Amino acid sequence: MPEDQIPIQPVENPILCSPYKEPDQHWLYDTKTGIPSKTPGRRPASYWFKTERTGGAQRDLFAEEERDDLPLVNALREDVRRWRESGWENASETTKKLLRHWWREDRGRRLFFCQVEAVETIIYLREILSLGKKPRWTTKLTLEDFNTLAQGKNPRPDEWIARVAQHPKLVDIPNEAGLKPIHRYACKMATGSGKTVVMSMLIAWAFCNRGTKPGDPRYPRRVLVVCPNLTIKERLNVLRPGDPDNYYEKFDIVPSTLRTELAKGKVLVTNWHWLAPEAEVQNVGGAPIVKLGAESPEAFARNRLGDLWDDEPLMVLNDEGHHAYRPAPVPEGVALTAEEKADREEATVWVSGLDKINSACGIGVCVDLSATPFYLHGSGYPEGSPFPWIVSDFSLVDAIESGITKIPRLPAIDNTGRPDPKYFKLWDHIVRDLKPGEKLTGGKPKPAVVYRKAEDALLTLAGEWKQKFEQVMTSAPGQDRTPPVMIVVCDNTDIAKEFYRAISGEETIEADTPDEDEDEEETPKRRKKKEKAKKHYGAGLPGFPELWNSQGAEVTLRIDSKLLASAESEDPNATKKEAAEELRKIVSTVGRPGEAGAHIRCVVSVNMLSEGWDANNVTHILGLRAFHSQLLCEQVVGRGLRRMDYTPDPVTGLLTAEYVDIFGVPFSLIPFKGREPGGGPPPEDRPKHEVMALPERKAFEIRFPVVEGYVVSLQRNAVTADVAKIERTKLDPWTVPTEAFVHPQVGYQIGHASAHGGFGFDLVDRQKYYDSIHPQTIEFEIAREVVRALTEAAHPGKERLRRESRSTLFPQVLRIVQSYIRERVDLNGLHPCEVGLQTYAQRIVGLLIAAITPDDGKGETPLLPRLNRSRPIGSTERVHFKTVKPVQITGASHINFVACDTDSWEQAAMFQLEKLAKEGVVYCYARNDRLEFNIPYELYGNPHVYEPDFIVRLRNSVNVVLEIKGKQHEDTDAKHQAAKRWVSAVNHWGRLGEWDFLVCRDPQALGEEFKSLVAARNERIRAVAAELQGQAEEEVSRLRSLGWTQSDFARALKELLETRRG
Repeated sequence: MPEDQIPIQPVENPILCSPYKEPDQHWLYDTKTGIPSKTPGRRPASYWFKTERTGGAQRDLFAEEERDDLPLVNALREDVRRWRESGWENASETTKKLLRHWWREDRGRRLFFCQVEAVETIIYLREILSLGKKPRWTTKLTLEDFNTLAQGKNPRPDEWIARVAQHPKLVDIPNEAGLKPIHRYACKMATGSGKTVVMSMLIAWAFCNRGTKPGDPRYPRRVLVVCPNLTIKERLNVLRPGDPDNYYEKFDIVPSTLRTELAKGKVLVTNWHWLAPEAEVQNVGGAPIVKLGAESPEAFARNRLGDLWDDEPLMVLNDEGHHAYRPAPVPEGVALTAEEKADREEATVWVSGLDKINSACGIGVCVDLSATPFYLHGSGYPEGSPFPWIVSDFSLVDAIESGITKIPRLPAIDNTGRPDPKYFKLWDHIVRDLKPGEKLTGGKPKPAVVYRKAEDALLTLAGEWKQKFEQVMTSAPGQDRTPPVMIVVCDNTDIAKEFYRAISGEETIEADTPDEDEDEEETPKRRKKKEKAKKHYGAGLPGFPELWNSQGAEVTLRIDSKLLASAESEDPNATKKEAAEELRKIVSTVGRPGEAGAHIRCVVSVNMLSEGWDANNVTHILGLRAFHSQLLCEQVVGRGLRRMDYTPDPVTGLLTAEYVDIFGVPFSLIPFKGREPGGGPPPEDRPKHEVMALPERKAFEIRFPVVEGYVVSLQRNAVTADVAKIERTKLDPWTVPTEAFVHPQVGYQIGHASAHGGFGFDLVDRQKYYDSIHPQTIEFEIAREVVRALTEAAHPGKERLRRESRSTLFPQVLRIVQSYIRERVDLNGLHPCEVGLQTYAQRIVGLLIAAITPDDGKGETPLLPRLNRSRPIGSTERVHFKTVKPVQITGASHINFVACDTDSWEQAAMFQLEKLAKEGVVYCYARNDRLEFNIPYELYGNPHVYEPDFIVRLRNSVNVVLEIKGKQHEDTDAKHQAAKRWVSAVNHWGRLGEWDFLVCRDPQALGEEFKSLVAARNERIRAVAAELQGQAEEEVSRLRSLGWTQSDFARALKELLETRRG
């Protein structure tokens, strides 16, 4: 086997990095040997382009393509990283609040690093550089560089030398004179990395900042989202804040305190066809009516934007933005295909429409989002050259190494994993040595020849698909049974028809046309209506009846590109409208249970999958066309690499591997895993369990408040705390102090904390620290910090009220602090001043903030929960996800399975809960897995959320927040104190029953723990009842002493009942 036929060698595990952190290593391939090596650091942003050295058919793709870097992206990466580390210096407070929220590691739906970095980059350009703010550090991209780029010029012509591309710039300059340039940025994001989430983040950034700064037009309050087709348009409705499935709530994009600002902005989602100019000549009743002329830019913008129209700039988001470019002249002698001509027309309409809107009301910023923001063949630019305004890059290779997409698994011929050249470059094998009778006019192979030469590849890949299909179909009840999908990508329609017939067994038979003399006797002669073509179903691919079509069960689908395009255009005059719309619905819902495309198992298409395809159950891809660039490889199959599950491995923190087997698509520049054809199903391709709420168990539904904070109302400035119930603090004798809590000072101070933020401190050694501080000073500083937090919560934005409250609250809080340190802090033989170290002092502050509540015994309103405005109540009814983890079937839960590792404490607790349900102690329970039941808390001054293990409803209707705890962690006590605060506030609120909190350190003792909980509750009820009875008896005695008789008591009782009834 010739050396140059071997592209690259597989790696054992392509996934190297966490999707939530910046990549810190990558696979690097030796272009001569194809041997991969694991390389520290992040892969520089770059692209591959075609050279003029096309060579012969045998030539390796490495020889055909060369790499060039993206200097602007690499410079911005460094600067944005430094900006992030500085705490986003010079950004608005609203922006900082959003960025802190997006970076939180304890989010229920954690955002990918690539999503946050893309948004950070846009914000850095708009809020820092475009406003002329100069960072304190030496930047890779200077302010002068930025201003030059914003004028469309190259700031470093001697350094940034583009080999085939245009030089970097941050503006799109129209070809026509008199039109304003558009400030344009592009974010390159691999398929499946979450472009829609990024768009929602950008909209949130604009709207929230505008809401807090109403008069600042730099933050747009109107956003126009443009996309290629109807399917994507329908899906992007989630970007409208008022949509019931909006992403702002689904992905927790906006903190609760800023949610109301979203409603103040407007979002319009449309497709590029909407930007087409109105015809100047229209036919009315068959007669041509000549209009006065073309629409002016203002008329165009008013007509298209509707209520989005205003006289200030808007934000434009171009989804699949590689379609929006200004076509360049095509060299003479270059013939364009119909598809390339259509692409140029689309690009012209799209960009010309934006030019008119920019002329009329202005476009403040335009952001393109695309997996492939490159110029294609036929655009007039070098094929594969990037858009010059790309500012962030997270490529398909990065996505594979971070586990965000499925891993391509290429065929191997032996145990070394080297790809078989025939199946790797299948099209080269098909067209090689074609005989004259095997070619069509123009030189392309006949469809029957393609099938004959590719049949072995199809049968091999179909065999692997069948293994996966049988594995899924025979999986246990409750496991995911969504059928895997095999995709066959063909060079042209005729080849697609040939393979469709061979796989499905379905043919369309044209009706016979009768001879003209058959109807000679018919008088008068009438022209018969042509009969419709009929479908005929027969045997399909031998050995694969699972792929055969039959009446009412068409599991193999051929995508008619022209028919699908007519449906995607939303053109009311398109032909075959109903058939086109039916096809669109099937294609757009492949792999979705209960939808039109749920039953599809095989898809035969031409050229590539259409944009809008987001099925995640693609497992096998067969390429039957020419691939002359790596860009084309990515475009053709990139949309088939979408993952099914995004649950990280709890041990490694990495996403678990998912795979797609690929024949005939010669990826040469990405990490892949080898597989020997026919080698049996790999062990990692396990079916997924579908965990969900069962409608028939509605009685076991558990509802809970979605608490985001607390309402602290201090009208009388009276607070209290049960110090005996606050979690203890134990000093660690092995902790070496590095940061002292306070500055040495004379006397005591009530007021603001140090100007340096949080606790002021000096870096001093141990003895000097002990000599310079007094324990009472530490108590004062802790009390002052607690008072600051309490007054900010009680009187947000009202400095006068906060100042008045401090003097009253401080003595009360100081007494609580002193009691806590005296009774609940174990010095463990260490010096008392050790309490002043940040490690202990901030912990104590957090515990006391969670424990101190308004004193309702002195007339204060009790502590109440602050609920999520958009979704105040959570429920087990919302649970629905898939997992490869082991599961246990439930009996006393609304949710069908509990997903937990074997021999885990959670599994032991689940068994005990089921047992206690049978014994009549427990009524029902729910594992807090994707339930999104969170308890807010603070640790070391930073906000976090705590996710307890279970919610259990006892037979006495008390809801217990249950934590199964083995090892003690640094944040354990803060979590438990926060849970106690949550229970107190929710019980004061009182609308979802009574709640309690239990920490169980031995699952086997869970029954006794519950019995103790119930006994303690009964004792509290008896004590309260006895107290009330005593108060009632005292009141009766008092009233009798005033002369009340039995009739008076009866009358008072009657009035009370009538008042209650009214």
